[in-house]
Amino acid sequence: MNKVRAKIVLDKDFQIGTVDGRLFGSFIEQVGRVVYDGLYQPGNVLSNEGGFRKDVIEAVKMLRIPIIRYPGGNFVSGYRWEDGVGPIEGRPRRLERAWRSIETNEVGLNEFAKWTKEVHADIMMAVNLGTRGIDAACDLLEYCNMPSGTLYSDKRVKHGVKEPYGIKTWCLGNEMDGTWQIGHKTATEYGRVACETARAMK
Repeated sequence: MNKVRAKIVLDKDFQIGTVDGRLFGSFIEQVGRVVYDGLYQPGNVLSNEGGFRKDVIEAVKMLRIPIIRYPGGNFVSGYRWEDGVGPIEGRPRRLERAWRSIETNEVGLNEFAKWTKEVHADIMMAVNLGTRGIDAACDLLEYCNMPSGTLYSDKRVKHGVKEPYGIKTWCLGNEMDGTWQIGHKTATEYGRVACETARAMK
């Protein structure tokens, strides 16, 4: 059998298109010390008035990450987004099932949104399609993107965020095909709920 040698020619001046910057995005998940003590450490001399580490902000800015998903990873499959908005002192402490820890909800959507502005990144908002679904996703969208005049948009305004976030990129669940995932779904099951959630959100 004759062997054929493959040949690849790279020409930096031969451009067929542009690469979408979102390919170089990242994500933040409440696991280990990523958020608490990593990004957020109130009382530390290195933290700003919001409790976020200034040294971490500067390091992330240097990476020039265009978009960051929140909340990322397995955490989102059991997350109630409503727990992370409103006055911090009134937020519930929950048993976090993905990583078997206690989620204090000190850092939620509005705190994360402030942090992404600091690091010059857009938000990719993830919705829980593990233990929740269409209603919770649409309520979150309303909270984030509706100017005012509805239940959840008015809550955002009441929480001190007058202007809507205008989030354009949404993540529908996380690794739902994995048997380790809370609310694991087959490809067919996930495809169905993701399609219907996307349709309702649009």
